[in-house]
Amino acid sequence: MASTRQGASGPSATTETISFMPTQRYSPEQIQSFIQDAKRDGFVVLRDHLSREKLQGWVEHFPPLLEKQIEVEKDSPNRGAQRFYVTLPFTAPYADPSIYEDEDVLAIVEELAGKDFVMCQLATDTPLLGSDYQELHRDTPPLFPEWEVETPSFQLAVNFPLVDVTPEMGPFEVARGTHMMSKAEGLRMLETGEVKLEAICLALGDVMIRDVRGIHRGTPNRTETPRPMVVIGYSRKWLNRPEVSIRIPREEMDKVSERARRMLRFNPVLESVEEKPAQETYQAFAY
Repeated sequence: MASTRQGASGPSATTETISFMPTQRYSPEQIQSFIQDAKRDGFVVLRDHLSREKLQGWVEHFPPLLEKQIEVEKDSPNRGAQRFYVTLPFTAPYADPSIYEDEDVLAIVEELAGKDFVMCQLATDTPLLGSDYQELHRDTPPLFPEWEVETPSFQLAVNFPLVDVTPEMGPFEVARGTHMMSKAEGLRMLETGEVKLEAICLALGDVMIRDVRGIHRGTPNRTETPRPMVVIGYSRKWLNRPEVSIRIPREEMDKVSERARRMLRFNPVLESVEEKPAQETYQAFAY
């Protein structure tokens, strides 16, 4: 798949083409099995799916971004003590179509969130030593709370870590199947033991695709090593939460594929990567 950088009045003599070869690792039957798992449990994990070598570039570029966010939020951490949310810049190495246009992941996303879905988030959640358990929560409220009935999926998170996550490093905990019941019912079932929280320890290269309504929490990182967890958000075509977005430099938007341009249509396009708010705009995250 290729995309072309255009000049102001059409293709220029210095047209830049970014190409990658979309490939699918899994058969249609395997994809359908993953989809059924996600519908039933609220999440599915693809083990050893992304290139560890490619993700190493993300790992190497991340520490300065984290350090800057710690400096901004050290006195008022929004995600809890020693836990920091960092929106990633839509530039190399993070603006990588082989990651955000991964064919297997998008095949699952399309079945869960519908055709013509949008990509709305490119960020990380990172607990450090001194972090604590988060309150049990969902990442979005129900669409129609007055009806007291849950709908099919409308917002998904694709998560993958930038380290090999061990039980001591603050793994994500989630209760299976709670995406299709009210939060009150899910909490009741957790209290009675009808469902249990499970720690999902992902290795570098593993990918989890989840419905953000599943009841979950972050756990303490008891090590000296930060535990960055990337989140790429995908939503149904009509859902736009302005506080959650990807700030895309125009020169980067000019390079993406037509499919990516469509996926990214709700995000602000900036003249410069330096155009960004002083603080994260995604503050209300727990419902």
